[in-house]
Amino acid sequence: MDNSEESAIELHGDEEIIEVIDLNDTEPGPDDLADDLEDVDFDDAGNAGDDNDGWETEDEMEAEAEQDDSDLTFNKHTGSVFCVRLDPATNSLAVSGGEDDKAYVWRVSDGEVLLECTGHKDSVTCAMFSHDSSLVASGDMSGLIKVWKVETKEEIWSFEVGDLEVRVCVCVCVCVIFPSPSSPNDSNIRKTQLTQGMNQFYTSFIFSHFDGHQGALTCLACNKDGSLMLTGSVDGCAKLINITTGKVVGAFSVEGGKGKGSKDEEESNSVESVGFCNILPLIAVAYLDGTLAIYDLSTQALRHRCRHEAGIVHLRWEQSSSVVSTCSLDGALRLWDARSGNLVAEYKGHTAEILDFTMNREATLAVTASGDNQVKVFCLQRPDR
Repeated sequence: MDNSEESAIELHGDEEIIEVIDLNDTEPGPDDLADDLEDVDFDDAGNAGDDNDGWETEDEMEAEAEQDDSDLTFNKHTGSVFCVRLDPATNSLAVSGGEDDKAYVWRVSDGEVLLECTGHKDSVTCAMFSHDSSLVASGDMSGLIKVWKVETKEEIWSFEVGDLEVRVCVCVCVCVIFPSPSSPNDSNIRKTQLTQGMNQFYTSFIFSHFDGHQGALTCLACNKDGSLMLTGSVDGCAKLINITTGKVVGAFSVEGGKGKGSKDEEESNSVESVGFCNILPLIAVAYLDGTLAIYDLSTQALRHRCRHEAGIVHLRWEQSSSVVSTCSLDGALRLWDARSGNLVAEYKGHTAEILDFTMNREATLAVTASGDNQVKVFCLQRPDR
């Protein structure tokens, strides 16, 4: 800068010159840039991120989102899948029902559809095979139940109960007491008897709600010999009932819980699922706050609390072990050892909550239904097997 330019600088008010930068007449070349880069310590720059403990990289987040432990995904449903069951005869077929007003019977090995159950008026929320797997029943939220013959793919019976509350119980009754008819006349007689039975069952169920709960029932289970019933309610309490006398002989609850992972986390800590262990005097109670409570049936004492990150939807005991499985609103399936309260295994793959699940007799296979419109098949691997 020459003197003429320097003298042209005018200061205003309290302004002062802090620094004068000389401008080179030539632009920096590649060699100059290389020299500058030699002074940069890239290792130190990379270590700067170490101060952000707990932050995941983009690759880590993508890997977690893409984790899928399943062996097969059934994706024929176009809405949330609310229910799934395996056929009891071979455990090779599954029936699933969903928000698309349909139920599908499909092969677990390859996902091939064998029967599409249509004609429902609302979301199919319960579906089950008969004891010999020859029939399948599907029930929707409007109270419409349909029974199908799997081999011929024909609808052989339908009935409307007109009430959502007893839909699941009616579906169970249909599957258990509806045998394959030996003749058309037998079929007509049994349909008439079944219709009358459903009306009687419906009436008796409505007027036989137990007095022990302060809210609506959410779940129930019976022990192996049918002498005890365990019920759960939105009041946050589970009741143990002597079926012969109808008396409440035990009550179980956890303190201070709130719904976790549900749409309304301020709702009460309702009991979502209950069950009896077949080989030990234990019961399991699953709560909306994510607590799986294991109680000693003899002393009614709490033995373990198994914590979940989100509310539990269902639980199931293995038939011949002390392992209890849970599905929850965080989309994970977990296996717990009820003797120790320890987590045995965890399986992921769904991108939404698991709404139902079922297992085969050997507890080597689990099938899950989810709000992500998918049903997944998991092969369960355990160190003790």
